[in-house]
Amino acid sequence: MPESDARFKAGMPEYLIRHTTFRQMQIFESIVRLRSFTRAAEELFLSQPTVSTQLKKLTNVMDIPLLDQSGKQLKPTKAGEELYRAIRQIFDSLSDLDSRIAGLKGMHQGRLHLAVITTAKYFAPEILGDFSRQYPGIDISLKVCNRERMFERIANNEDDIYILGRPPKKELNLQTYPFAPNPLVVLAARTHPLYSESNISLERLAQEPLISREAGSGIRDTTMRLFHEHGLEVNVRMELGSNEAIKHTVLAGLGVAVLSLHTLSLEGANGPVGMLDVVGFPIERKWYLAHAKDKELSLIAKEFLEFAKESGPVISEKMKKMRDEFAEQHRNMRKAGNKNG
Repeated sequence: MPESDARFKAGMPEYLIRHTTFRQMQIFESIVRLRSFTRAAEELFLSQPTVSTQLKKLTNVMDIPLLDQSGKQLKPTKAGEELYRAIRQIFDSLSDLDSRIAGLKGMHQGRLHLAVITTAKYFAPEILGDFSRQYPGIDISLKVCNRERMFERIANNEDDIYILGRPPKKELNLQTYPFAPNPLVVLAARTHPLYSESNISLERLAQEPLISREAGSGIRDTTMRLFHEHGLEVNVRMELGSNEAIKHTVLAGLGVAVLSLHTLSLEGANGPVGMLDVVGFPIERKWYLAHAKDKELSLIAKEFLEFAKESGPVISEKMKKMRDEFAEQHRNMRKAGNKNG
């Protein structure tokens, strides 16, 4: 009997069960979601040839094209869209099962999936470290991503808890909890001419080359809105997608930048990059913990949510201490300048 006849005699579900793997489904789901073989390979820690080979096997099993690669953007065919929806349903069901099983196990073992916006990487690991020491049997997955990728993860229900820098879109149907400060400050190299000045106006700051985060960044949007509200044009010299790259560029004397004060957490007030004394700054923002409103959180996720909320005052105290240290530095520099004058 030809293989195609055997397939339909056995029934497609049984055929798929015998001839496909979860790994192939995971690879296909990642390719469609990320619209890229390269990004899928990076996310799954696989080589591109492996990704291509597994996709080819899955396509052969389905016996119909799953991806349309004719245009500039990779996209699923009609059959691919149907398969993607089915795979997402399977993965969502398994995720719910994982949460229920974790609840039965209590806090002794289980998994926590946490996704944080890029700048939150400066404090989220500390919270996770404290949490892990209290619950050593919990396996933790931490994903750090930009705002666009974060929205994709939320839409695909990929994680238990999220940490964001501003309230997310209402259509994402998230329950949010403000829990810690996220002050935005103006950074410059200590050798910058403005570093020793006080009460720098926005008009004066607008004359400086600005090293900015990429389009779509919450920090960039907040910064541009502040300048536009004052009728000022921003002199953007360079756009970078990494806070560390921006700090290095600022240190090289190529401009100033607006970033979260958290980006100076490791260096503190004595590092080579410091905070300028600018009128209207810091811009006071909040960090938000979030989860899907309709998601049944596991016992572990609920415990972490409360644990993270309780870390808010500790983070607040660290930010206050750093701001006080920078303020003291500026006072001392002004005193030294008055004596020299």
